[in-house]
Amino acid sequence: MSAAPAAAGATGAAAGEHRAVRVRVPATSANLGPGFDTLGIALAYGDELFATVRDAPGATVAVSGVGEGEVPTDETNLVVRSAAYVYEQLGRDLPGLDLQATNRIPHGRGMGSSGSAIVAGVMIAAGLLQSDPDAPLALTEDQLLRFATELEGHPDNVAPALFGGLTIAWTTDEGPRFKRLMVHRGVAPLVLVPNFTMSTELARSLQPEHVPYEDAVFNVSRSALLIAALTQSPELLLEATEDRLHQNYRGAAMPETRDLVGELRAAGFAAVVSGAGPSVLVLSNGPLERLQAADQVAEAHPDWRVLTLAVDTRGATVESIPAGSAL
Repeated sequence: MSAAPAAAGATGAAAGEHRAVRVRVPATSANLGPGFDTLGIALAYGDELFATVRDAPGATVAVSGVGEGEVPTDETNLVVRSAAYVYEQLGRDLPGLDLQATNRIPHGRGMGSSGSAIVAGVMIAAGLLQSDPDAPLALTEDQLLRFATELEGHPDNVAPALFGGLTIAWTTDEGPRFKRLMVHRGVAPLVLVPNFTMSTELARSLQPEHVPYEDAVFNVSRSALLIAALTQSPELLLEATEDRLHQNYRGAAMPETRDLVGELRAAGFAAVVSGAGPSVLVLSNGPLERLQAADQVAEAHPDWRVLTLAVDTRGATVESIPAGSAL
């Protein structure tokens, strides 16, 4: 089931059984050029996690794929900490967990890995709470987004990871909000992943507190145009992905990314920095244009990994499964 109604439909386990849930979370790309801290898109490429309640307190984490041998394997793991946060906010104690994670989302590459880990923990908590044999509780979409945003700091990555598709995210005095939109079927995403990482904190530190008035107006117009391009008119993607708000300021910290974006845009492809970088997202107008962009990168930059992806329309999903099952 998807994130929208918060794990509703997860079946409960009989008292005494070791309940288990399987969660799938997509990668994301945020900003999309002009939509700084507001726009994000879910990509059909993600992590799968399997959590089983155990009698002993604490947590063990077994990781395969990305992050294996690098990320924490105890209760300090971000997924476990996120699940524990949900329980804490609801006045409950997280049960002991054995967690298996099969990770595909690259870390530190601008594809929302930390946001996806947070969403995974939130969804694990949602699934376990829904199937609690003593006091079942279904979380709402608003709760899922609020918990994930409180953990991440801003909603532009966690909203598409939770709900799929193209999301517009914003905050109010009452908390974060989102609007999910369907992406035009002609939009063909391409993600180009380098063999180096970029710190999100460093990227954000390069962002000035004030920008020229003309640049602010420029980005407002392009952000509005980008919604139209992604949902109705993909032929406008090149103009719609122009940005003056954040990418230029961060370029010096990742010159290879800056240069690749420039090369692709000069060739007519709608290339932007994916999230905080250093990956590059190309929003192509159809499969043929995407293939042309991929071929250009493969020939000129063979050290960049080329991912031909679809838009993920489901977002995060959680399902209760028999204890003892494997991924």
